[in-house]
Amino acid sequence: MNAFLEVVDARVLYGQNEVLKGVSLAVGKGEFVALLGSSGCGKTTLLRSIAGFNAPASGAIRVDERDVTRLPPDKRGMALVFQSYALWPHMTVDQNIGYGLKLRRMPKATIEARVAEIKKLLGLDGLGARKPAALSGGQRQRVALGRALAIQPDILLLDEPLSNLDARIRLTVRHEITALQRRLGITAVHVTHDREEAMVMADRIVILNNGEIAQVGTPEDVYNRPASDFVAAFMGAENLIELSAETAGDRMTIAAGPFNAPAVIPARGRTLAGRLNARFRGESVELTEAGDTIPSGADGTSLKLAGIVEQTSYPGGLWRHVIAVGSAHVIVDAPRSFEIGKRVSIRIPEEALFLFPKQ
Repeated sequence: MNAFLEVVDARVLYGQNEVLKGVSLAVGKGEFVALLGSSGCGKTTLLRSIAGFNAPASGAIRVDERDVTRLPPDKRGMALVFQSYALWPHMTVDQNIGYGLKLRRMPKATIEARVAEIKKLLGLDGLGARKPAALSGGQRQRVALGRALAIQPDILLLDEPLSNLDARIRLTVRHEITALQRRLGITAVHVTHDREEAMVMADRIVILNNGEIAQVGTPEDVYNRPASDFVAAFMGAENLIELSAETAGDRMTIAAGPFNAPAVIPARGRTLAGRLNARFRGESVELTEAGDTIPSGADGTSLKLAGIVEQTSYPGGLWRHVIAVGSAHVIVDAPRSFEIGKRVSIRIPEEALFLFPKQ
C-alpha cells in the first residue's frame, strides 16, 4: 500500500505528560481508518495532531509525501467533523455548508452550486433556509459533514461524530457516512470508542492503548487474531481464566486444573508455556448441564470448564449467565436458561480461545 497520509514516530506532550509515544501510521488514498480505544488512550490527540491542532514534540506528518507537520490546519487540505457538530447557530443550513467556501472568497454562484450539490448528496434538500435549532440531531450531523465535504478536502477527519445521536439514528448515519466516503473515494480517519462502529465502517482499525498502537489490522484481523491480551479484551473477549500449558511442535497441551479438563490443541505457531491468560467471548461457547454428553477428556478441538451458575438475565435473543469458575466469573450466552446454582460445563472451541502469557 502506498501511503497517502503518514504519521512518523509522532510524540505529543501535554506539559510533562507524554500522550503519544512515538506513533507511526500509514493510510492509503481512499482508505477509511478508524482510531479505536478507550478514553485517554491518545486517539483524539492523534487525530488533532493530523489536523494541525496539536504540534508533535518530535516526528512528522506527511500528506502525499509533503511534510505538513508545521503547517496550520487550513493549509493541510483536510476537514474535521466535530463531535459537537460545531454549527453556527445564527446561520442557515446553506450558510453553514458554504462557510468554508466563503472564507476562500469563492464566487457566490460557485458557492450556491456547490451547496446545492452537497445538500442533494446528503438528503438535505428543502432544509437550506433552516437554522440548526430547527433540525434533528441526524440532520445537524449531515450539515456538519456537508460543511466539511464542501471544501473538497483531501482527507476527512471525524472526531466521534455519531456519539451525540440516539442509537437508531446512529445506525443510519453510520451507513450514510460509509457509503458516501466510498462513493467519493475520499481518505478518512475516524475516531471512536465504539467497537461495533469501527468494525462496520472501517477498512482498517488502529487500536490505541496508553499513547501507543496496540494493533493495526482489518476488522476481521483484530477481532479473530488479537495481538495481545489487551486487544482481545477490548475486542470483546472479556472472559478471563488462568491455565497452564506446554508447547511441543505443532501441539499445545493444556494441563488439567481444578476447574478445567486437559486439552490438546493446535499450536498455530505459538510457543507458549507456563501460566497463561485465556480469554473468550461469551457468545462463542457451548453451555450444557454438567454430566451431559460433552467428553471430559482432551478432544483436540476445545477446552472444557466446570462452573456454577450465579446469575441469569435475558437481554434479548439469548439468555445471559454469570458463571463462577473457581474464583473467576465469566459471562456466557446460551439459547436457554440454566437455573441459579446449577453445575454446568462450558465448552470453548479452540478457534475461540485466545491465549497469552500471564504478565
